[in-house]
Amino acid sequence: MQRLTEQILSHAKGLPEGTPLAAKSLLHLGSRAAVDQALSRLAERRQLLRAGRGVYLLPVTSRFGTRAPSVEQAVEAIAAQRGEVIVSSGAAAANRLGLTAQVPARSVYLTSGRSRKMRLGKQIVELRHAPRWQLTLAQRPVGEAIRALAWLGPDGAEAALQTLKRKLAPTAFNELVAAAPQLPTWLARSVGKVAHG
Repeated sequence: MQRLTEQILSHAKGLPEGTPLAAKSLLHLGSRAAVDQALSRLAERRQLLRAGRGVYLLPVTSRFGTRAPSVEQAVEAIAAQRGEVIVSSGAAAANRLGLTAQVPARSVYLTSGRSRKMRLGKQIVELRHAPRWQLTLAQRPVGEAIRALAWLGPDGAEAALQTLKRKLAPTAFNELVAAAPQLPTWLARSVGKVAHG
């Protein structure tokens, strides 16, 4: 019979890149204590990366050596595994929408789950708990616009909304106007002012 560490590695290699491993998903291979110990041993040997408390990732091996999985793939996999909404931060959204030239220096994502940090190789990814309204329409362009506006705050929202009115497709801007009741008062007021002004 295969040793538990070999069974875990074999299982990990059958998963898509960036899929997190947790002891709970490996209980079919052995007891909780044995699985925890095997995961810890694999991390010490650098055969698995410890991404956070109880979360492990298989490093990606290529002809150039080994590296951590891409941040996007790891974040998507964790969102699917844990049933959380995880999206890019408002700063990243504002940059992508051309509302700021500032490029975020750190990888920060907003989550419906608890705040925590994840280590992917040498990179630290921060997952910050966000209020529900910032996760509204999460994976749509309008959701990105909402996060960008939240990051810009009350002082920068109106000017940014004028830019978004020109940049977004009319249907997307109308979707933003329709989402106004879910937004904080300061943002809903700015959306209404730009939409009907």
